[in-house]
Amino acid sequence: MSSPRGSAASLAPPGPQGGTSTPVGRFGALAGWAQRHRWAALVLWVAVVAAITLGSTAAGAAYKNDFSLPGTGSQAATDLFKKHGSDQAGDSVEIVFKDAAGIKSAKAGIEPMLAEVKGMAGVADVRSPFSDASAVSEDGTIAYASVTLDGKTEEVPKEDVARIIDTAQSIATERLQVEVGGEAARNAEDKAAPTAELTGIVAALVILVLLFGSLLAASLPLITALFAVGGALGLIALASHVFTVADFTPPILMLVGLGVGVDYALLIFYRYRHELLAGARPTEAGRKALDSAGRTVFFAGCTVIVALLGLVALGLGSLQGIALAVAITVLITMAASLVLLPALLALFGRRIQRHVLKQRAKATTKGKTEGDRWRAMARAVQRRPIPTLLVGVIALLALSAPVLGMRLGFADSGNDPEKTTSRHAYDLLAEGFGPGFNGPLVVLVKGDQEAGQAVRAKIATTVGVADASPALPSADGALSTVFVYPTTSPQDEGTVDLVHRLRDDVAPPLEDTTGAEVLVGGATAASQDVSETLAARLPLFVAVVVGVSSLLLLLVFRSIWIPVKAAILNLLSISAAMGVVTLVFQYGWFGAQSGPIEAFIPALIFAIVFGLSMDYEVFLISRIHEEWTRTKDPSQSVREGLASTGKVITAAAAIMMFVFGAFVLSDDRMLQQFGLGLAVAILLDAVVIRCLIVPAVMQMLGKWAWWLPAPLARKLPKVSLERPEHS
Repeated sequence: MSSPRGSAASLAPPGPQGGTSTPVGRFGALAGWAQRHRWAALVLWVAVVAAITLGSTAAGAAYKNDFSLPGTGSQAATDLFKKHGSDQAGDSVEIVFKDAAGIKSAKAGIEPMLAEVKGMAGVADVRSPFSDASAVSEDGTIAYASVTLDGKTEEVPKEDVARIIDTAQSIATERLQVEVGGEAARNAEDKAAPTAELTGIVAALVILVLLFGSLLAASLPLITALFAVGGALGLIALASHVFTVADFTPPILMLVGLGVGVDYALLIFYRYRHELLAGARPTEAGRKALDSAGRTVFFAGCTVIVALLGLVALGLGSLQGIALAVAITVLITMAASLVLLPALLALFGRRIQRHVLKQRAKATTKGKTEGDRWRAMARAVQRRPIPTLLVGVIALLALSAPVLGMRLGFADSGNDPEKTTSRHAYDLLAEGFGPGFNGPLVVLVKGDQEAGQAVRAKIATTVGVADASPALPSADGALSTVFVYPTTSPQDEGTVDLVHRLRDDVAPPLEDTTGAEVLVGGATAASQDVSETLAARLPLFVAVVVGVSSLLLLLVFRSIWIPVKAAILNLLSISAAMGVVTLVFQYGWFGAQSGPIEAFIPALIFAIVFGLSMDYEVFLISRIHEEWTRTKDPSQSVREGLASTGKVITAAAAIMMFVFGAFVLSDDRMLQQFGLGLAVAILLDAVVIRCLIVPAVMQMLGKWAWWLPAPLARKLPKVSLERPEHS
């Protein structure tokens, strides 16, 4: 029996073996450096990640949410209130009580508790329901105490709010129900363990083991991804002291970093394995893999980063922070795949080579050739390209249809899991004071007190208004505030209509008759403004990202139709994924809590999925292009391209689906939508588009797939994803 080294030699193509047979490109040179200095590369990565982790632990994180949007009515109202009102006033939480026998019967237990809360850290003031009749429901069974914090929600430590919750609920009895609501209470409640992250890691490892049949081979892409995610998390925590980074960014980083990290490392590792099977030595296989798949990863990573940075143009502070954070994460995962992975391959190359050749020998004994099933699928598609294309496109359009009725907004306590105290408080307040009580509109009147009273009187009789508070003057008397309670809940379409009615129909005549300036603000109006502004700016953002990505594909493949096809199909997969998210979360399919889609979810999913789709697009098309360059046979090029990449694309997609899909297990509605949208988009992209529609389209285009007008060809610079050819 021949040795593994002998087997490798017998598989080599004709010609001399070694590093001199193939010109080394820049990525191959990078791989060569990492291989020669493998221990230095590993120690450097460990040291950098450790330093970042220690630094971020010592400095802590300064995550903060910023949903301000200059130019909107709600933001103008906020600015006006800060100027004339109390800009030092903190946010509040509500302690809600329910006693079927009447709240007054529980007064002896409630008041000492409120006195204790008033003296706690983080509390500026407490208003008892027994000193404010409006804080007790008409039937006297439900009441609430307002606890004013000494700062904004993001400024008050969660531990302080958690102590308020514990103290309040300590007086609960079988008869007296006590719940705590408000944004600060939502943030302070115990979060579930990181089930999603752990599930994703385990799923990725299992799929990789099934793919490669080796725990060692499976662990290398996963180790690369974990190193990258660890460094990115610490770096973003440090960056949060300089930039506005939302507090829900870390789980998104873990989700995207783990999925993308495994994806990039897997593409390179699979090409490395392909080169080993072709007879290359481990060191040469590493260089060749980086010179081909490494280029693909670099291009795909740059596309994701460009798409993410496009989110900055949407102008929302927290969304810009997420875009920057995820872009940095993708950059680090790309660097890990191009430097850390070659070092790991240099350490374990011989063992991996022996295993790969042993696997191939077993398959040969059984009469199997790698890629036969994918060739058969490609032939089936090529025999009937038009029906395949029509079925795939019709299915994607059908899934996309619900997007036409998608309603954007932001989750509130009414969308929280039913087990949470914030959800219970929300339901009790709606029961006792009406559905609009949880989301009052704040109408600011810049004028004298008489103008404020006139505005209040008119608003109170407006359709959709359940009640309006008296006009409350500011400290300097230049401003009056009217709290308006809708007849509908904060996320109801009726509340959206009321905001427009007040701004478009009620406010202008009042401004003419009173000479005052009337602005409609508050958290509910602000959520609506952000949603509508993002929806209005989304088409421009999509156009810019699609345009830039198409230009890059044009440069790489020197073809008009390749980027057109990629843009259309990527948009189809994303719209279909958003259609599924709409069905589940807006219409309540499969038992989900119905409500609007988080306003920034479509933009985030588009930016990430469009970039990730380019991974598979470039990986598949570059292999087809290699075969086309070699054979000039379009049909064979498609078959061999799919045979070479179908298995790894499917495996990479399966890993990302499990990683992203695991976040549906989260209690956070935003993460659930994000995870489901990404998982569905990746599934459709890898299975329906890459394995069915793309081969059908390429078969129909034939040699025209690579057509580029001669005048344009002369002007375009030459960029190649394939490794340098033999001299």
